[in-house]
Amino acid sequence: MQAAPQRLINKVISLEEAIKYIEDENTIMFGGFGGVGNPPTLINGIIEKGVKNLTLIGNDAGFPTIGIGKIVSLGRVKKLIASHIGSNPIAGLLMLEGKMEVEFSPQGTLAERIRAGGVGLVGFLTDIGLDSIVAEGKQNVSVNGQHYLLETALTADVAIIYAKKADTFGNLVYETSARNTNPLVAMAGRYTIAEVEEIVEAGELDPEEIITPGIFVDRVVQSKGVDWKWAWE
Repeated sequence: MQAAPQRLINKVISLEEAIKYIEDENTIMFGGFGGVGNPPTLINGIIEKGVKNLTLIGNDAGFPTIGIGKIVSLGRVKKLIASHIGSNPIAGLLMLEGKMEVEFSPQGTLAERIRAGGVGLVGFLTDIGLDSIVAEGKQNVSVNGQHYLLETALTADVAIIYAKKADTFGNLVYETSARNTNPLVAMAGRYTIAEVEEIVEAGELDPEEIITPGIFVDRVVQSKGVDWKWAWE
């Protein structure tokens, strides 16, 4: 008897369907570094839907008119957890005016907090930031006579990421530096949506190229392209 054909999971959906998973008050984690690796189509969809009072978690505040910075600049964010906001002066203004809470985390520490959330840890110990403002409000732990800060793990309601290529199951391939924090963010969302430049059928990707396995990705959206030109308008 011939075996029944295997049914493959197809995770590809439209932008309109994807944005339904994002609501007011959500915590959204995003991939990217200074705009590179931000998912522009998803970000534009979030803006068009009018979602507000968000908590954002990611490397930085982007630029005022590029990537995640556009959401920040519109005043849609109540709290931002990032390593820096210097590239977006509007973020600094919102922070100083008390309109957006900002929690700073050293870049390596932030990446590890995201990774910890993705692998199911509650936190980790580090000596980065001892005797500085980074230590304010954090638990100090002594191990073998050495002092460390307890850094808590980070997770999000929804993670939005960007990749060069995906198959229909959600296995992802990244392009050079645009990879940045995206693989870590993909693991730390309770629901992860990947925006990709190219979608192929399951089995067409070289297994050696896959960085993020599809098990971490819930939905895949076709990208409409980056929006770098908006930086100069």
